[in-house]
Amino acid sequence: MAEALARGFIAGGKVQPGDITASATSDPRKEVFRGFGANAADSNQQVVDNSQIVFVSVKPPYVVQVLKEVSSSLTNEHIVVSIAAGIPLGQMQEAAGKEVRLIRVMPNTPCLVGETASAMCLGSNVSEENAAMVLELMSSVGTCLKVNEALFSGVTGLSGSGPAYVYLMIEAMADGGVRAGLPRDTAQTLAAQTVLGAAKMVLETGMQPGALKDQVTSPAGTTIAGVHALETGAFRATVMNAVLASASRADELSK
Repeated sequence: MAEALARGFIAGGKVQPGDITASATSDPRKEVFRGFGANAADSNQQVVDNSQIVFVSVKPPYVVQVLKEVSSSLTNEHIVVSIAAGIPLGQMQEAAGKEVRLIRVMPNTPCLVGETASAMCLGSNVSEENAAMVLELMSSVGTCLKVNEALFSGVTGLSGSGPAYVYLMIEAMADGGVRAGLPRDTAQTLAAQTVLGAAKMVLETGMQPGALKDQVTSPAGTTIAGVHALETGAFRATVMNAVLASASRADELSK
């Protein structure tokens, strides 16, 4: 995710490659960042020393460890942004051992193509100016909404993990097309474009998905036959349960 965000910020025109300093646990990962013009640091402290906005882009079990490691280098000029699921602001503040400007962001991987769906919540020490800086960065790679931290597990389950659900759906739709006789590449392109187009219809028309669905379901037609098959397989309940399962796991990580 760190690489996806870095590439996205550059592509969005908000930063130059040389403005980014990243640390990594292996030389190959460092070379990835150097490959697109970013600086590769030898330590997390070096990243903090060279940055104002510090993204903590590690797996949830390591967030506390990293914050304790860099605590001595953090000042009240730094804005620390965590993208880890399930680690609350209070736990991060305690790990830092001092008053730190903390922001939680839950992005998703489509930030790499400028289409992330992300949410952010603010720590008590964050000013409106601090928040605006991070919001501007995140908005350069897609959509970013402010939410209350109490809702963050729901965000994780919905948009944080959501791309995986959509990829499964695209794959399943393409498989159906292949079963119906379409070549694989044709089926995959049609499936992906259909999902993209349907999403744009929801966002750009402002209509409810159910109303848009009704527009394309003629009585006794082909579409309602397909919708009936999905309902028979508990499609909506299964997707809802996937969001809730992911949100529940995010809750577990916070304890």
